[in-house]
Amino acid sequence: MSTMLIKNARYIVSCDDADTLHERVNLFIRGGEIEYIGPELRQADSVIDASRMAVYPGLINTHHHLYQLFSRNLPEVQRMELFPWLVTLYEVWKGLNEEIVAWSTLTGLGELAKTGCTTCFDHHYVFPARAGDLIAAQFRAADQIGMRFHASRGSMDLSKKDGGLPPDSVVQTIDEIMKDSERLVRVWHDDARFSMHQVALAPCSPFSVTGDLLRESARLARALGVRLHTHVAETRDEEQFTLEKYGLRPVAYMQSLGWTGSDVWYAHGIHFNDDELRVLAETGTGVAHCPISNMKLASGVCRVADMLRLGVNVGLAVDGSASNDGSNLLEELRVAYLLQRLTYSQEAPSGYDILKLATRGSARLLGRMDIGYLAPGMAADLFMIDLDRVELVGAQFDPMSLLGTVGFKGAVDYTVINGRAVVQNGQLVTVDEHEVTARANEAARRYLGR
Repeated sequence: MSTMLIKNARYIVSCDDADTLHERVNLFIRGGEIEYIGPELRQADSVIDASRMAVYPGLINTHHHLYQLFSRNLPEVQRMELFPWLVTLYEVWKGLNEEIVAWSTLTGLGELAKTGCTTCFDHHYVFPARAGDLIAAQFRAADQIGMRFHASRGSMDLSKKDGGLPPDSVVQTIDEIMKDSERLVRVWHDDARFSMHQVALAPCSPFSVTGDLLRESARLARALGVRLHTHVAETRDEEQFTLEKYGLRPVAYMQSLGWTGSDVWYAHGIHFNDDELRVLAETGTGVAHCPISNMKLASGVCRVADMLRLGVNVGLAVDGSASNDGSNLLEELRVAYLLQRLTYSQEAPSGYDILKLATRGSARLLGRMDIGYLAPGMAADLFMIDLDRVELVGAQFDPMSLLGTVGFKGAVDYTVINGRAVVQNGQLVTVDEHEVTARANEAARRYLGR
């Protein structure tokens, strides 16, 4: 197995159980695992001088829609809120195919890796007829980048004619969805320690799927031993939809279908009341916080400080590229910190608390005990930032909070995933970044006809 030595690190922000901040130590990696952190120097196949670096656990993205990357920054939807935004963009997304999903995944994961993300969960739920094997295309792209990747077999079965939002061409029958869900879990899901490929079942949202699909997805996921994910309580429109259609608020509706528990996490979770937050805490149901998307679509502010006080598990996420217009978890980290400060003042989480949401909290959402902090025996997933740069002058004395309070703009210096350097000196090294950019831009032009 190959070895790597990160030598004389100025700081290692471990995010471990004791919140250890290491100074002037070495970190030794064998294969995909951290073997040692301490003063001892060991021989290694590759050595990185980290004497000016802060080393952080890899960030973990718990909710994305990578296919949306080719429909971001479209002027016609920039002033819309969620429901009209979706209705408009479904007319674009119904043209998805394997090529578009492959290139959007490759470029989105590339941006994530360059900004310190080492594990990504993607919520793909648009499956036009004859579009190809879209999830296989995503796993192949993730392997090219070297990203630890959790895919979803998303789904929709409630079209516009049935009272939902999507067009008929992107919904499927429950039988089709269950059959393909089981196939993808059998082919791609690996629950071994340090796994690079996992699959979750993820019907889109209460307003685009039926109760039968939610119920059957929960049954199948638990039979197969995989996790469950969907959008819940993102907007007031959704709350009104479930009240009018089912006579229940969103959490009560989801709970009636078996959609609470430690194997379930929701995206957004903005409009929970106090009773619903207690249900989340009592059942172990998690929330992926998507601050920038929530702001862009004018959806609201997630009650993160209240959730943490109650013991709700919260992770961080970027959400779709079209509702965020970026794939940068470092940016989410600072915005999450500032938005909670604006809302909760002295009761808000600290910059370091938000870093732990993006690492340990996110790992828990994905059911991972092998990623999320830096210690011997943990996955060798990390990123490094050179502190000796003009934009960080005077900021380096509290590296644990720095990413929330000051923030970091641009590409990190190094990203290591599974013991392999994926980013070096701010550039992707597992793919030809310039070629990927050019070919992806051409694919986007063909897809959009622009």
